[in-house]
Amino acid sequence: MRMTAPSPASRDWHDQTVWVIGASSGIGAALATELLHHGARVILSARRQEKLEQVAGHHPLACVEPLDVTQPASWQACWERLREQHHLPDRVVFCAAAYRPERSWELKADQVKLTLETNLAGVYFGLETILPELMARRRGGIALVASVAGYLGLPGASVYGPSKAALINLAELLSAELMEYGIAVQLINPGFVATRLTALNDFPMPALISSAAAARHIVKGLQGRRFEIHFPRRFTLWMKLAAMLPYPLRLPILRRLAHN
Repeated sequence: MRMTAPSPASRDWHDQTVWVIGASSGIGAALATELLHHGARVILSARRQEKLEQVAGHHPLACVEPLDVTQPASWQACWERLREQHHLPDRVVFCAAAYRPERSWELKADQVKLTLETNLAGVYFGLETILPELMARRRGGIALVASVAGYLGLPGASVYGPSKAALINLAELLSAELMEYGIAVQLINPGFVATRLTALNDFPMPALISSAAAARHIVKGLQGRRFEIHFPRRFTLWMKLAAMLPYPLRLPILRRLAHN
């Protein structure tokens, strides 16, 4: 049975305020730009204010709010500023991400901490901040940007992959828990997208797309009611198939990838 989300699915963005977390570069920056193009009011947040201002330009519907997702106090302060300005969002899209290609024997504590705090803990801090208000209003939308790297244990993504797998799990339980409060939860699983993070990879990336193309896929998906938005399908469908294989078939594939 296909999973669907409650409101606020809409084809008209002009009455929507969207808070894009991680909007200073990559998919987040492209998504903010695409939403502004569609007429949404967009709150752009990340740590680097100068980068946010570059993305926002002088667009009248753009609002720049610096935020360190790894700090709960920063979330609370930002939310209070939005409340005071009457800019509380209808939707929140969690795009902030940290990534470094690494094998299990290459782990470094400081990088592990940064990746998990940015990719996973930051989402929890954000949910703690925004959910009471959204639940009280009994409407709103949340979208988590995970990755097809969370579908199965891909070699070379020792921290990033498990962090994204956790987000997939989290999105599923949020959908189950928040449906009765009228809060739409959507999961975004991109394949390879050309960003400063994927530029660190030294291996071929099948079906690589631009961040602008990724943003168009996301906006189209957010306009609908499907729980999962995944793209490009010529790649993600193969990844889904691999994740469905029993371990006697799946693990040999992963071992071959590990030694390529």
